[in-house]
Amino acid sequence: MKNTHFQQSDRSLIVLASSSPRRQELITSLGLPHVVQPSDADETVPADWAPTRIVEALALRKAQAVAQERHVSGEDGIVIGSDTIVVLDGEVLGKPHDEADAERMLTSLQGRSHEVYTGVALVRAADGRQEVSHRVTTVHMTAWTQEQIRRYIATGEPMDKAGSYAIQGIGATLVTGIEGCYFNVVGLPLSLLTDMLKMFDIIIP
Repeated sequence: MKNTHFQQSDRSLIVLASSSPRRQELITSLGLPHVVQPSDADETVPADWAPTRIVEALALRKAQAVAQERHVSGEDGIVIGSDTIVVLDGEVLGKPHDEADAERMLTSLQGRSHEVYTGVALVRAADGRQEVSHRVTTVHMTAWTQEQIRRYIATGEPMDKAGSYAIQGIGATLVTGIEGCYFNVVGLPLSLLTDMLKMFDIIIP
């Protein structure tokens, strides 16, 4: 039988339910001791769900999946799940399926503004306590030629990013301004996360 006794020292361990290097870097920047345990939760959602419902539901789904795994194995920790989408005129732009899809997305974003939604969920493995929220940031884009778009896609940067661009990379040259949290666009709104961690008695700094 597996040990289901949770050590008190493990209760504040941060567990990031994501393989995203960007989210790992952001967690590290807060000085929090943490481990990475990616989630394999199903990320399909009904087509008629609102953006806020999508990101909150998927963030929670990811966190719950990892929290359950840890609970079964007798491990505790505060599991962080996160999900980010780009929304243009009500259309959700996730990660591109291929280069043609990336070109379609980037072409549609040119010279326009869109919203980036990120959901954040915290689940404590020991007892399943959870907190869920989200942030929205408006991003204003410049106009690129199709040749510039294709050259950007050729760098490979857009291929695993919602909306097919990375604001912290070459994609920053597309962005003329934002309204809201920059880190929300990167994939993990740090101000929101720190507020949510306070609910679990984890104070930063």
